Amino acid sequence: MISFLSVVSFAKPIIPKESSWLFFYFSIYTKYTDFISSICFCTDEMINSFMEIDILKEYVNSKQSEIENYNTTHKINNSSPVNGRHMTNVGTFRAYIIEYIRSHTRIRQDMIQMVRQLPPKEYGLPIELYMFTKTTDWSEYETIQADIFDHILAVAPLFGLRLFQNPSGYDLRQLTEN
Repeated sequence: MISFLSVVSFAKPIIPKESSWLFFYFSIYTKYTDFISSICFCTDEMINSFMEIDILKEYVNSKQSEIENYNTTHKINNSSPVNGRHMTNVGTFRAYIIEYIRSHTRIRQDMIQMVRQLPPKEYGLPIELYMFTKTTDWSEYETIQADIFDHILAVAPLFGLRLFQNPSGYDLRQLTEN
């Protein structure tokens, strides 16, 4: 499951080498959590659906080629997915997020952009996002951040990842009524 875990928003001082001006750029830093039981090897059907996503085509082709070369070189018996290397839905999801950030017109392309996986926790597998917006206007920044989070949360199920949320009173009532 994927869950919005936390947002830490801050202005980061940047001092360009060519001037003495001090600039502030807003960064976006957050963590999402994958419920570990939804992480799996990609099926052929999943890979075919990922090939329909324009910004993922190059990644999928490259990764498939890399994996096939490795498995062939090492004479891997593919009768079991435990043998050899295979694409995973969470790895492909991370690749999608970084490509989405790289193609986002309101994110700085000349500064660090990072999507990384942190150690598993009791609530799942944290995925950390780090990037800078092109604006220092707080309300614009919040809109950009919200749009990115909305998009990531909306596409997570397309990668076979379920959203994690602690159950509320409503959820527990639904369980007892059904």
